[in-house]
Amino acid sequence: MSTAPSLNGQVIGRAHYATRAVLDSLLAREGITFHQVVALNASADAGGAVERDRLVGRMTSTLKIDESAVLTVIAELTRSSLVETLPGDIARVALTERGRALQSRVKAGTAKITERLYGDLPAEDLSTTGRVLTLVTARANAEAADTP
Repeated sequence: MSTAPSLNGQVIGRAHYATRAVLDSLLAREGITFHQVVALNASADAGGAVERDRLVGRMTSTLKIDESAVLTVIAELTRSSLVETLPGDIARVALTERGRALQSRVKAGTAKITERLYGDLPAEDLSTTGRVLTLVTARANAEAADTP
């Protein structure tokens, strides 16, 4: 009889990379990268348009990438006509119709993946795991902020 391993970085990492490989397969079929879909999702989450600075902040803090990498992603999405920059006092990045359609397809595909991977797991286990991983993330972010 095998026992479940204790939660640690290796277990979290293996789960991350295994699920990411499944997601990356979907993204490759759609011709989009992970960073690009994160930007599209952030725009969609904000109602279709997000302040450029807010998008940069969200992506740098969440993905642990630098600002220049985010600006490259925005430029790639703009060249692909998936987003456009809206004029005004505050620079905003907005989904185009093409970008909205792509984001919707990826969201639907991700929902199917999520159902296959998590659908039969007990809700209590998912809730506990979510709380634990959120706490670990907050602690790691705090420690990283304190590290020179």
